[in-house]
Amino acid sequence: MFSPNQEEHCAPTKEPVKYGELVVLGYNGSLPNGDRGRRKSRFALYRRAKANGVKPSTVHILNSPQASKVTTVHILNSPQASKAVSCRGQHSISYTLSRNQTVVVEYCHDKDTDMFQIGRSTESPIDFVVTDTVSGSQGGEETPITQSTISRFACRVVCERNPPFTARIYAAGFDSSKNIFLGEKAAKWKNPDGHMDGLTTNGVLVMHPRGGFTEESKPGVWREISVCGDVYTLRETRSAQTRGKLIVCFVWKKGKLNGRICPLSEPLRGAFIPAVDSESNVLQDGSLVDLCGATLLWRTADGLFHTPTQKHLEALRQEINAARPQCPVGLNTLAFPSMQRSRALSSLEDKQPWVYLACGHVHGYHNWGHRSEQEPNAQRECPMCRAVGPYVPLWLGCEPAFYVDTGAPTHAFVPCGHVCSEKSAKYWAEIPLPHGTHAFHAACPFCASPLSLTQGCAKLIFQGPID
Repeated sequence: MFSPNQEEHCAPTKEPVKYGELVVLGYNGSLPNGDRGRRKSRFALYRRAKANGVKPSTVHILNSPQASKVTTVHILNSPQASKAVSCRGQHSISYTLSRNQTVVVEYCHDKDTDMFQIGRSTESPIDFVVTDTVSGSQGGEETPITQSTISRFACRVVCERNPPFTARIYAAGFDSSKNIFLGEKAAKWKNPDGHMDGLTTNGVLVMHPRGGFTEESKPGVWREISVCGDVYTLRETRSAQTRGKLIVCFVWKKGKLNGRICPLSEPLRGAFIPAVDSESNVLQDGSLVDLCGATLLWRTADGLFHTPTQKHLEALRQEINAARPQCPVGLNTLAFPSMQRSRALSSLEDKQPWVYLACGHVHGYHNWGHRSEQEPNAQRECPMCRAVGPYVPLWLGCEPAFYVDTGAPTHAFVPCGHVCSEKSAKYWAEIPLPHGTHAFHAACPFCASPLSLTQGCAKLIFQGPID
């Protein structure tokens, strides 16, 4: 379907096995200044030539006999702990309990998994460099970020090397010294089975869509992933030191007692369990991963096989232009710009279609119909139906991974004007994406512009040629 990009050391040269792709929301096929090296708008995960996964090992246990079934835990004083952590050949996670005590969990090589790390850092352990996404960024220049909220070593994805190639996500990534450090202020705890766990400063949130990533998909529930891959409800704010809790009630179904996850708006007393039992950190086709500054979409290899290709989107563009849509006022022929120009949001063309988003009527550009002389770009009145609302140029959505079907581009997001299929537009208009430390709102996947609360997308009304 897609021509795989060169993924540095991740892609074998002969018949590579593709686990899937991570695609950054807010970019229409590429970064504003182009994809460069490990910094790009999408990252393909291939089976490595040699496994680099790690897993908890069992070496020493102190004060936690039950933990031997799960992990290796060293409880050491500060000098010994620092010596253990500084060993460059050993992966480890360090939980600082106090100035004089640190819990170090050692990891050993896992021949059955591949590990990929995502974060803001450009150091060598990071496979996919991700920076903050600026909502509605236009043109070919990137807006500088004064202070990023994305962790330098944000998360890691671990893929099984054998079928079904299950991919799991974990908060935090190993640094150049092969260590993960959770300081005194980080949220951390010991689970009932004895193993340590914790959360990163701003957290890693995951949402699995209900029904997969298809035409019938519905939004799932946002959860937080821990360093060890457990699933928790959201904290009160992204950086709160108290982890989320799970509220579980029980219902009878087919003669069996099953647990049901209740929303936080349905509080029940007495049944608090720290980890979500019925959900997991396994990535599904269409899963969203939020790093507090950028949101990633996970597409499986099978899911990508059923998405439209670039050639398919280009064929749809040419089909629309071949129908010779006209401006109902100027009667001039309209045409969508090329895919390359749409990706870069280049300067507007003479035949560029424009739309009145309040009604969906598509016109050519004209400099009249303003409702206010003081605010010429605020509201415009459609000459066809007198509806008043935003008047914006239309750009095709060029990132195939964001499409849930192969339908024609008939709908535009409000208010940015990116165009895609009806079901794709309605799907993203229903997805609440994390924004800031505690807010959620729907956004255009092609530019990350927040969508209108009253109208997330609009159906386009084209006028055919009058012959």
